[in-house]
Amino acid sequence: MIPCRGEDEIEKIDRACRVVRTVLGELSELAVPGITTAELDAHAEAQCRKVGATPAFLGYMEYPASLCISVDEEVVHGIPKRRRLKDGDLVSIDFGVRLDGYYGDSAITCEVGTVTEEGRRLSRVTRECLLKGIEQVRPGGHLQDIGHAVETHARKAGLGVVRDFAGHGIGTRLHEEPEVPNYGRRGRGPRIERGMVFAIEPMITAGKAAVRVLEDGWTAVTRDGSLAAHWELVAVATDKGPRVLGEFENR
Repeated sequence: MIPCRGEDEIEKIDRACRVVRTVLGELSELAVPGITTAELDAHAEAQCRKVGATPAFLGYMEYPASLCISVDEEVVHGIPKRRRLKDGDLVSIDFGVRLDGYYGDSAITCEVGTVTEEGRRLSRVTRECLLKGIEQVRPGGHLQDIGHAVETHARKAGLGVVRDFAGHGIGTRLHEEPEVPNYGRRGRGPRIERGMVFAIEPMITAGKAAVRVLEDGWTAVTRDGSLAAHWELVAVATDKGPRVLGEFENR
């Protein structure tokens, strides 16, 4: 059963997403050569607690940090440690918070110093895939329209689409129904209705899409060692089309 949220609930999710996107904006500025991933994690936790929110990932299924920070060939769920970022790193940062009983969740990919053209292109196309997916969040459409749009754009660019992880519904829980894969067939899956809220998060690779999880039980990396990028936003279906939550102009 996919929840359809009312206006009050949507505004609460929007406020949580706004906290997430504010912190991610700060982290994108802090992600420079020499800083450690643990320092970025500490900043995110402190900033969200300052506004009365709590980190959504910390302790979730025993995850040990507030951020997921994935570098270069790491796709998702990289655990912040004492690793120092270096010039040329492509860094995906995923962050979520709980505020007033509702969740927000987003991810960005940052370029540390001077990144290769391959890395810049991968991040750009991944973000484009995200926006293509969001365009499908409209009443009357179908859930797999989202993944179809993501996959089609990535394939046209010759990139790999990770199938092992997916987006999700979000609201009073971090992960709600439905799962939102980054692949699919147009016109398939549940019909999208007004008030449905989805966290859409394409994970795209410069090489093949196959991944493996490291011994820490969390960090997923590309099997072929190719670069990966990850972008995520939360969108709600409205009568006017998709609305991205956490956008400051929506205040």
